[in-house]
Amino acid sequence: MAASQPSFDPRRTAHRRPGLDLLRAMAIVFVVVYHAGLFGFVLPFQIQRFGWIGVDLFFVLSGYLIAGQLLSALARGKSLDIPRFYVRRALRILPAYFAIVAIYFFLPPMAREYERMPPVWKFLTFTQNLGLRGGTAFSHAWSLCIEFQFYLLLPLLILVLSRWSGRGGGKSRFTSITMVVIPCAVLWWCVFIRGALSHMNLSLPAPSFGWWQQWIYYPTYSRLDALTIGVSLAAIESFRPAWWSALSKTATWIWLPGISAIALALVLAEKDGLSIISSALGFFLVALGCGTFLVCGVSPYLPLSRVAFPGAAFLATMAYSLYLSHKLAIHGVEIFCGVHAIGIETMKAYVVMIAAILVLGSALFFAVERPFLRIREERSRSARAPRLSNSESRSEQSTQHSPPNS
Repeated sequence: MAASQPSFDPRRTAHRRPGLDLLRAMAIVFVVVYHAGLFGFVLPFQIQRFGWIGVDLFFVLSGYLIAGQLLSALARGKSLDIPRFYVRRALRILPAYFAIVAIYFFLPPMAREYERMPPVWKFLTFTQNLGLRGGTAFSHAWSLCIEFQFYLLLPLLILVLSRWSGRGGGKSRFTSITMVVIPCAVLWWCVFIRGALSHMNLSLPAPSFGWWQQWIYYPTYSRLDALTIGVSLAAIESFRPAWWSALSKTATWIWLPGISAIALALVLAEKDGLSIISSALGFFLVALGCGTFLVCGVSPYLPLSRVAFPGAAFLATMAYSLYLSHKLAIHGVEIFCGVHAIGIETMKAYVVMIAAILVLGSALFFAVERPFLRIREERSRSARAPRLSNSESRSEQSTQHSPPNS
């Protein structure tokens, strides 16, 4: 059963992909419980400490979906409309993002989860993730900065490669580059640079987690594994349907090595997260595992691609607003619990926290994100109308000049 579009989502897609909704919902849940744990809202057996993998799942989804939009057009023989892509991305991500940046900027320091905050210009230029260390307000914007940089550069890279490949080798040359050469080079680079930087950290008189965060965890140059795997999957789906079909058939069992890869990364991180092996291979293993989950989520050979899980479409639609605002809600509940002498480790506090996150995220979605999504869809409909009209006119002219009974 296909999942119908939620009535509060103005995007024009007639039907959703339940498997992708489920993965996106899982990603936001993982991130929220992880960050909640940092403020004392813990789960049994401290399982929230593994929630950081939710960001990598978001990255794989973004790489797959964004590259899929661009590459599928090329596969159909269409040219890239890069200005339109940028406008649609801007209307999708900038309004809610800038609203939260403004809220953080004007809030009294005591009302933020951390009093210290990076300069606003770093948020406005999407460079906040460079040189970032934890323990600052709105620090989770680091992943949004990486995604924005990805949105900015990927279309240009694809355009350059498609034109360069067109001079010799054609589509075959282009697909080889997008599916094999560049992904392998980027993945190798990420593993190498993280290993090298980890070695530098361990060579310091006092190796530190803060240094590791600043130079390995947050920067763009070392966190491209998951985005690259998502792009590679989109390239295979767009240009090698036979390969994609074969890959889809593996969904019945590929989830097992995927879970194993993530489990190995978590074990390495738990044992010594600053080690060279954990730093170099950990994020790659998590990205690989998340890539297998994506295959399982879209494969027709598993029910995940057809059966909608209750609540998944709602969380998937709200995920961006929830991600932007959830730390403000967590900190607000933390203050509330302190004022009313409620232990933040209690179930009551956890339920209040989840409710606050949903309320604040929903408010941001309906007040800011949704209206601009409507504007985006109205622009798309307006742009399509002339093309449809011209198409109908050409069809009528063709009919008028065709012989009878043709």
